[in-house]
Amino acid sequence: MGIVEDKLALVVGVANDKSLAWAIAQKLAEQGAKVALTYQGEALERRVRPLAEQIGATVVGEMDVGNDESVANAFGKIAQMWGGLDLLVHAVAFAEREDLQGRFLSVKRANFLRALDISAYSLVSLARAAEPLMEKRGGGAILTLTYLGAVRAVPNYNVMGVAKAALEACVRYLAIDLGEKKIRVNALSAAPVRTLSAAAIRGFYDMAHEVERRSPLRRGLNREEVGTMAVALLSDLASAVTGQTVYADLGYSIVGL
Repeated sequence: MGIVEDKLALVVGVANDKSLAWAIAQKLAEQGAKVALTYQGEALERRVRPLAEQIGATVVGEMDVGNDESVANAFGKIAQMWGGLDLLVHAVAFAEREDLQGRFLSVKRANFLRALDISAYSLVSLARAAEPLMEKRGGGAILTLTYLGAVRAVPNYNVMGVAKAALEACVRYLAIDLGEKKIRVNALSAAPVRTLSAAAIRGFYDMAHEVERRSPLRRGLNREEVGTMAVALLSDLASAVTGQTVYADLGYSIVGL
């Protein structure tokens, strides 16, 4: 028996087999959950469907987290398919490549607003859609992904750091709103992991090397470890944990000099 046996889990944000969302989806399936995935656009559909087949996941269909109608349609399909939902993984973030290098001061208003909409407000939108489905199951758990750049100024992380700070604040307020429905909301802050999306951040590999050099465990983090920690937070093993940002970063966040 897995720690999320027979739980109904929706993972939003799987883009390819190197993504953290995919690592989490794999671990959920390994631990007994029934998993559903979404995609955004035809190009991602071609990547997501073969991955879904690998773990026996259901592909709900397209979801654009920046479009309320698209979100409603996707959750409507979940309601038709399962009648409820236990677990939700929000692994979505976006910033223009030009804003992940150089000066934060240079970010344009439109780019700033879009980064916060896709990276932070989308959690609020998905949680609102998930609430009635989780309530039908007697409660649930929601998990999003964040990074140390939310609380420290990390070179080149820029507007994404601001968006992640907003995301972590959303976690706390959502935890208060949803707690009475027995729905937990947490964020997982992982060390830099080599993914295709991370490569867009200028100097990313220097960031990853710094963690390997200075973290207490003196090594890099792998995607499987992120998946394992995510499932633990989504499971009943973490039944008393909500509104928290939990670090899985090899201890790097505790280091001063």
